[in-house]
Amino acid sequence: MDNRVGVPGTSLPSEPPAPRRSRRWPRRVLVTALAGGVAAGAVLTLLPGGRPHRAVPPPAAGPQAQAQALTAVTSGLPAALPQLGALIALQEQRVRAQPRDARAWAVLGAAYAARARRTADPADCPRAEQALQTSLRLRTAQNTEALDGLTALALTRRDFPAAKRYGEEALKSAPKRWTAYPPLIEAYTGLGDYKSARATLDKLLGLRTGAAARPAVMARAAAVYRDRGWREDAAAQLADAAAAAGTPAEQAAYLTGLGQLAWERGDLQDALRHFEAAVRLDADQGAALTGRGRVLAALGRTTEAYEAYRAALAGHPSPQGAYELGELYEARGMTEQAGERYEQVRELVRRGMAAGVDEELLIGRYEADHGDPQEAVERLEAEWERQPGTEVADALGWALHRAGDDEEALTYATTATDATKGGGVRSALFAFHRGMIELELDEQAPARRHLQQALRFNPYFSPLQVPVAQEALQALGDVPEEPPPSA
Repeated sequence: MDNRVGVPGTSLPSEPPAPRRSRRWPRRVLVTALAGGVAAGAVLTLLPGGRPHRAVPPPAAGPQAQAQALTAVTSGLPAALPQLGALIALQEQRVRAQPRDARAWAVLGAAYAARARRTADPADCPRAEQALQTSLRLRTAQNTEALDGLTALALTRRDFPAAKRYGEEALKSAPKRWTAYPPLIEAYTGLGDYKSARATLDKLLGLRTGAAARPAVMARAAAVYRDRGWREDAAAQLADAAAAAGTPAEQAAYLTGLGQLAWERGDLQDALRHFEAAVRLDADQGAALTGRGRVLAALGRTTEAYEAYRAALAGHPSPQGAYELGELYEARGMTEQAGERYEQVRELVRRGMAAGVDEELLIGRYEADHGDPQEAVERLEAEWERQPGTEVADALGWALHRAGDDEEALTYATTATDATKGGGVRSALFAFHRGMIELELDEQAPARRHLQQALRFNPYFSPLQVPVAQEALQALGDVPEEPPPSA
């Protein structure tokens, strides 16, 4: 069964030739020159553009706002973009005046990394790398702030092995410091090491943390609970975190998480309410803007959805947002607009990879559904070897299915969806992928069950694939699931 999705009349052929990675996608470019260490005297080449940079006064921000930004950056908490900009400008001035101040370099690097994650702009990643490595060269012992910053930077780049390495080193140097735990849990999750993620969460929950730390701890617990399929527990933790948040930017981040949870269970009105509340608190909350577009499209408010996506991409041009908008255009038959957005995806991916961002997961998904499935398999197999998380398992299984290897595909799809194998997350897309693979293998009962699950988890999970799931179920005979056997 070939349910390939393509855009006729664009540069994306439905049956492409053999992979030509050097033309379509660059190889991942890790910024090894920066990782090798940077002399503290190279201050002038650090700042934007790699050219001598004239010091400018920081954006207007009072002492309280500057203190909040410093606390957020050094604790790994969400910070407002204007405050981050003010902090970065101040730290740039400080390292110019005191180029051997290891802490100033560490704070500057962490602020760059935080801004890169907030804006989806990879240009700050090399700057963060250079500043943080400079800090480590100046003070190698007990430099937990630089290690925390390198952990955060690695997570921004989706480099989970590096995040684990730096995170474990930071935790070893200060095991009672709560800020080291949340990024390490995220790194373990990205590597598919759910046992370590849960054990680290247990240790974090056992620490005596102050009131300011509790919202962040609850938010990290929510992420772990969500990955285990405990949606209600995850939502409760995030709701409590949002209520206790110390700043509007922090609260907006937790409300965005609540919106995503509501979206994953198909509750459109609740998702929209949380996304819009997040944007009112923090207009730069790109994930909430993108989420709002996703929900409006599912509600049939298509014109508003286009506007929401375009607004998100104008302020924070992420490849994931461009990809979603491209698929929405494609589902509506707007092939020219879809092709333009897919071209934007390619350009944004090239920029990210040049800054050391691991974009292999997105490339694999794109190639599986819109290009060359065999290239998707090659890339995702390498990604699985490097960081075998649930998302990679699902994407690799789907790519293998698209490439015609359904027996192998099912092993990965099962890993992504079977709680006993680590895939406890209740994902409509993952269930859909597994159901379609089982259908191709003529395993009709499991296929029906998983396709029903996909539409029950979230009947709006994809503008392109929901109709495919509905058509497949109709062909199978959409009978109710058999009840589980009684104990």
